[in-house]
Amino acid sequence: MFNPLEGEILYIDKPLHWTSFDAVKRVRSIMSRRLKIKKIKVGHAGTLDPLATGVMIVCTGKATKRIDELQAHTKEYVATIALGATTPSYDLETEIDATYPTEHITREMVEEVLKKFTGRIEQVPPAFSACKIDGKRAYKMARKGKEVELKAKILVIDEIELLEYSQQSIVVRVVCSKGTYIRALARDIGAALNSGGHLTALRRTRVGDVKVEECLTVEQAVEMLNNIEIVMPEVASNN
Repeated sequence: MFNPLEGEILYIDKPLHWTSFDAVKRVRSIMSRRLKIKKIKVGHAGTLDPLATGVMIVCTGKATKRIDELQAHTKEYVATIALGATTPSYDLETEIDATYPTEHITREMVEEVLKKFTGRIEQVPPAFSACKIDGKRAYKMARKGKEVELKAKILVIDEIELLEYSQQSIVVRVVCSKGTYIRALARDIGAALNSGGHLTALRRTRVGDVKVEECLTVEQAVEMLNNIEIVMPEVASNN
């Protein structure tokens, strides 16, 4: 029996171009319709950018109280970083603003640079991020062309593994703490290689012990939510 008011946790493989809120909105609308109530608490633990895919944790009802706990778990990503070019957003949201040579880059050089980004590091978040400056979201200011200055934050990167290499692009597996911006990591790796870099693909493959292979697609989640036996509010109140 599925009890969304008492609290349920869904693990969804967020598709490309969806915002995290899109997934929350879809779950909330189905639950509201099935429970015949206008308001039901639904939230997510750990935002994924629209251009990222992978593990997204959606909580309903009383389970939303666990969001801080869940989003504090270690996360694993597989990231594709294009070398030799930068963008203002550090990913494909914005156009390339500068290009650099890549002929000097070797696999050995990449592996040495990646070692510098393991352990406790300082990272300046992207201007195109949800960080707040004087109560305003940084990305809203950046999209209006305003200058954004964010302070460096301390975070922990447990592992970086080079999965694929070429002079124009690398694929890395990253295991990291809450608050890590993989876009900013792509920027910093590119800078350390003296070539510039930006993120071209990102997949969150794990949050805590939950792997992306165990997650429901949006279609599977919708089908399950539409068909599963649900504890209705009046039944729940009598327990």
